[in-house]
Parts: sequence; C-alpha cells; structure tokens
Amino acid sequence: MTSATDDHVKVHFRMDVDEDGWPPVSVESLWAVDLGDGTVRLDNTPWFVRGVASDDIIRVEIDEEGVRWAGETVKASENCTIRLIMLKDGGSAAARQSVLEIFHRLGTTGEGIEQFRMVALDVPPNADLRQIQKLLGHGDAKGWWHWEEGCVTTAWETTANS
Repeated sequence: MTSATDDHVKVHFRMDVDEDGWPPVSVESLWAVDLGDGTVRLDNTPWFVRGVASDDIIRVEIDEEGVRWAGETVKASENCTIRLIMLKDGGSAAARQSVLEIFHRLGTTGEGIEQFRMVALDVPPNADLRQIQKLLGHGDAKGWWHWEEGCVTTAWETTANS
C-alpha cells in the first residue's frame, strides 16, 4: 500500500498461534478499502495471515467498539502472498532490500520488516510465476532464506507442478 486515504480502514484478523509461538501475534491488522457494503478490499500484503492476499474482497463484522473483524473471503483476487525469512547477512536491511528488488524485476511488489527479518511479497497473476518459483527454490537451497506460501492460486500451483 502506498498511502492511506479517507476510504482506508484497518481490518483485524484473529491468528492461531502454534505451539512454537508462531506467528508472534494473535491479531494482524491490514489496511483495506471500505466498499460500503459490509466488505473491504485488502490493500496491503499480510505478514502472517494465511489464505488472503492483496486485493481480496473480505466480508467484515464491526464490533461494538467499531473494530472491523475479518470474515469470509467473498472474492479472491488472483494475487499470491509469499513470505521469506531472511537468513543471508542476518536478514539485514540491505539483504531484505536486495531481495525485494530482485523479485520486483519478476513482477512482484512487497516490503520487508526488520523485527522478524521478513519479506512479504505480493505476486500478481501477470508476474513471472515460473521464475519466481525457481528463484525461491534457489535461494532456499543456498541458505539465503526460508519461504512459505501464505496464499496461492491455481495458476501458482499449476506452474509449480509443470
């Protein structure tokens, strides 16, 4: 997301924390555009929430304090969410930025977060899925990062299996 405007709201997602304490949060808040009909369009890439991606349309429920809580996905966007835990150079700012630039050349956007040495990638359907998957595997094999699929599409899975 580039900047919040008046139609942007925070949507809260409840998280299930595993026995290892991951993810390190019980609630993640994402920026979204309020569509005015009880739904929102996600406008940033999730760090921890599984099964959603930027531009997904999500039904929300507003509690008595005015907090918007995420419900079901009404319409998936066809974007993927891929997350990397940076190992190279201790996950330094330079390492995170370098990874963002490399994947950007393949059609992704994303951002890094120092606290968890992470990079979250938003992979639109027109990105070079084959090259992204190849690079993810290469970096993993070299010990530069660990990665996970936070939310993937049929196109992503088909590319991975071909």
